[in-house]
Amino acid sequence: MLNGLEAAFFYLFAFVAVASAFMVISARNPVHSVLFLILTFFNAAGLFMLTGAEFLAMILLVVYV
Repeated sequence: MLNGLEAAFFYLFAFVAVASAFMVISARNPVHSVLFLILTFFNAAGLFMLTGAEFLAMILLVVYV
């Protein structure tokens, strides 16, 4: 179970990841879409870090960003 601070960070990362993923498909400028995709990857890595999968988070950043 997550304590208060971890839960707040989890919901923050999850909300920003979903919002930036929506912006990836709705942005008209391809450069903006790529920047939102990078933001999505960083938030996914943050979620992996919160769940204790540090290696997976680093691999996500190294391979995709």
